[in-house]
Formats: sequence, structure tokens, C-alpha cells
Amino acid sequence: MRTPRVMSAMPPVEIWTASAGSGATGRASSKCTEAVLIRRLWSKGGGIAERSQEEEEEEEEGSSGEETQRKEAMKVLCNVVYNSTWAQEKFSALRLMCGLIECLSTSISCSSPSSVQFYELRLMFLITALRPELRTQLHQEGGVSILTAALESCLEVEWKEQYECVLGPGTPPISLEASQRVIEILKILFNVTYSTHRQEPSEDDAALYRHLVALLRVCLMRKCTLSEDTDELQGHTVNLLSALPLQCLDVLLVVPLQPGSEQCHGVNMDCVHTLVQFMERRLESGDKIKEKVTPILNLLTESCRAHRETRHYIRKHILPPLRDVSQRPEEGSTVKSRLIRLMTHLDTDVKHCAADLIFVLCKENVSRFVKYTGYGNAAGLLATRGLLGGQGPRTTSSDGQYSSDSDSDTEEYRQVKDRINPVTGRVEEEQPDPMEGMTEDEKEEEAKRLIMLFNKLSTGNIIQPMGVDSEGKLVPMTGLRQNSLTEERESGSENDGDTEEGEKN
Repeated sequence: MRTPRVMSAMPPVEIWTASAGSGATGRASSKCTEAVLIRRLWSKGGGIAERSQEEEEEEEEGSSGEETQRKEAMKVLCNVVYNSTWAQEKFSALRLMCGLIECLSTSISCSSPSSVQFYELRLMFLITALRPELRTQLHQEGGVSILTAALESCLEVEWKEQYECVLGPGTPPISLEASQRVIEILKILFNVTYSTHRQEPSEDDAALYRHLVALLRVCLMRKCTLSEDTDELQGHTVNLLSALPLQCLDVLLVVPLQPGSEQCHGVNMDCVHTLVQFMERRLESGDKIKEKVTPILNLLTESCRAHRETRHYIRKHILPPLRDVSQRPEEGSTVKSRLIRLMTHLDTDVKHCAADLIFVLCKENVSRFVKYTGYGNAAGLLATRGLLGGQGPRTTSSDGQYSSDSDSDTEEYRQVKDRINPVTGRVEEEQPDPMEGMTEDEKEEEAKRLIMLFNKLSTGNIIQPMGVDSEGKLVPMTGLRQNSLTEERESGSENDGDTEEGEKN
């Protein structure tokens, strides 16, 4: 047997590889090994197989050794399931999820969880990530409730109200072992609930989700022993919050105000403040933008659209009133400039998420959006939504709670407002008039020359002249001309028909 190699996951999961076989012999040997591992795991206590009285007595005598064996077997099984489609299919066919749920339920009731629990959770995460039918099975068998109870047990929370846990300066940090289990639970819950975001939950489900959100608030507000674990824990918490029904997230704001709390119009904003800080850290790191930034952008966008106080608070931090407009909106190191730079990112999902957040903070008002970002940066979202023509109606999918108050300009902005270039969003230096000193005939000749150059570029398919149609979307100019001619012919036909009817009468 070769030397074991270690996965990148923490804590390490050992992978043992047998000597490579050739052809059918190697494949048969691999499947035989996987089958033996599965049978051994579920016959070693805590599985779905029954144990004899003699085995129970042996376990009492050597519980520590048995726990070590189960942990090692679980490590191997995690790697087998991850690397083998055959093992995944067998896991599903043998309904081993039932045994895994039973193991987890039993370990929750224990005062001190065993070291095996982490690997049970890791296996459950892997199998729900790889097999959609097992996600459904876990959800149907009360997986959300069981995992929520496991999360509550790991966090060791004390309840003050129905949806409020005790949190204070004296709250101890989450231990290393507990934080690792919590992260696995959050990943499993995301696998199970990510499709419920747009669904209307039943009364019982809504109560369960609100209970879960109250625990997720603890995950956001409490620190871990290691700062790296704190950031990872908050990241998985954000992912799960994005997957839950939006109407259940109000639990994050119902906590009464405390001395030193962040607040907006009397609403506790401590949780929102933590989310904004988390977004700032992710923007500053610039690492894996799509993976690490889009979830928090989506969550803040949906929260701002649904909760007016949240939008007011976040807008105060991201889009303060304009004062200095000597720089382009995307220049600088502020949160606003970082987000505006993402609006022209190469990845479509990233630029749409960044633009959507700023658009919602501007109450989905086109002129205000262009004012803060510049028309050049805003054009992508406006084209997607059919708003290039200027101020238009909000999209039909928008259900935001927007007041009718106007955007007040600062004195500094009003003084230079007329000199701001709407495309770049800043005050441009005055440029000399290129036609200064030219006669009218020379200006006409220059205009004809430019038209000929544009026609040449268009004929060679180097550029394609575009225009804005009646729906506010970009279309080729040829299409606009054809639509215009068609409308004129239809209008002429209607007029001719009316004339003929008038002559007959």
C-alpha cells in the first residue's frame, strides 16, 4: 500500500490508495474494497446494522479504540464517496442516508460529541452535494430540523426570547472543533435549502427557518478562536442566508437596541453592519471575486429591496452624498469605487451583482443611478433592463419598498453640477473647440468626411452603429430604420383606408 496522501480539508482526511490493477481486475478490486468499507462502517456501531450484546460489551471496554476505528473508517469512506461514482450510487441505493441521520440525531443528544461527528457531517455534506436525490431525501426526513438542532448544540446558545439568543461582550469565542462542525452543518443546510429561496414556506417551515436565522445571527456576531475560521464561518453563513426565504430574514433585525448598537430609524443594524464589514473585507482581498463576493452582494441587494431601514443604513455607508466629483466614480479605494469597478468586470454575474446593489440603493431610479456611477459604467445594467432611453418605469419584477423622497444634493455638488460629464461622472477639464476658426463650409466638409469614415467602418463590419428602440434596448441602426419604414407604411395604409371610407360616405 502506498503512503497516505492528505486532502486539503481541515482537519485532514486521509486517502489510502491500493496498488493499481489493470483492466477489469483493478476495477473489480476497487469496487470490492469500497463495498467492504461500507459494510464495515455500518456494522461498527452507529449505523443501520444491529449489534449483538457481546459487541456492546466489547465497545464499553474499549470505547476509545472503537471510536478511533470508526473515525478512520469514516475518513476513508468520505474519500471513497468523493472519488467514486459507484460508491455514491451504492450509498443512495442502500439508503445509507437513514443510518447517517440516525447517527447524527444520536450524537446531538450526547453531552459531549465524539470526534466522529465531524466526519459524519463531512460525509453528509459530500453525499448531498453529489447526489440530488439524497438532498431531497434528507429534506423530506426532517433534515433541516435535525441539522438546526445540531447547530444549536454546537453553538451552546442561551435563548433570551423566541428568536433572540444571548450575545454580549463576555460571550466566549467558538472553539476550533465546534467551528469546524458548525461550518459543515452550514454547508449541508445550504445543499438542502438552496432551492427554497423563492418559495413561499408553510407556517411550520417559516417558524423553523426563523429559528435557524436566529442561530445564523449568532454565527455572524460571534468570533472564533482563529480569525481565519471567523471569516470562513461568516462566509458560509452568508451563503445559507442567501438560500433561505427572504421573509424569514427579518429575524436579523428584530433584536432590541443595546447600548452601542448600530441603528437606523430605531431598528437594530448590528447584523447588517457585520455584513457590510464582511463585504468590505472580501472586496479588499480581491481573491476569487465570483465565489466570495457575489453571495454577499446578492444578499445585501435582496435585503435592501425588502427592508427600507436596511437600504437606508447601507446607502449611508456605500453611497454618501456626492461632494468631490473631480475623480471618476470608479477611481479610489472606497467601497463605492470598488463596486463601480466591478460593474465593468469581465464576468457577467459579477458585474450584474455589483450593478444591481447600487441600482437598488438608488431606488432603481435611472437618473440617480447615472449620477453616482456615470453613464459609461451604468450602460450595461440599463441595456439589460431596457432603460437606456433614460428615466423609465421600474422593472416588473421589482417589489422594493421605496419611498418617494428626493435625492438631496450637497452644496459642493450643486456648484459644479452643470460642468459634470454624464458619461464619465466627473468634472472634465475644458477642452478647446476642435472647430474653432473653421468656416461653415469647412465644418460641412468635415462632417461629410466623418460620415464617410463611419460608413466605411460599418460596411467592413469593424463597427456596428447601434440605437435605442422604443423599449429602451440597444438594437442595430438597420433594424431601427426597417421598423421606422414599417410603421410609416402601416400608418399610411390606415390613413388611406380612412380616406376611402370618407369618400364612400
